[in-house]
Amino acid sequence: MELTFGGEIWYWRGPAPWHFVTVPDDESAAIESVAALVTYGWGMIPVAVRIGGSEWQSSLWPKDGGYIVPIKAWVRSAERLEVGDAIEVRLTLGV
Repeated sequence: MELTFGGEIWYWRGPAPWHFVTVPDDESAAIESVAALVTYGWGMIPVAVRIGGSEWQSSLWPKDGGYIVPIKAWVRSAERLEVGDAIEVRLTLGV
């Protein structure tokens, strides 16, 4: 399954800080419909992520009934992204 959506980068300042983009509700519902087939446990969903010219493998994290995409530091640097930037994300599930 491939999904494309827009979102805004946000920062979580927990014990292990990360930058994320939230998967919108409609796309989260589509993911949930196949989650049992692709999860490797704890609700984590393996994905290939593409933002701009950067592509990498990661996992969606479940949060508040939906999913969030972690954005790695090298991607933010390569794409010149900051907190609050609106981005387009392409996901390929189950990789």
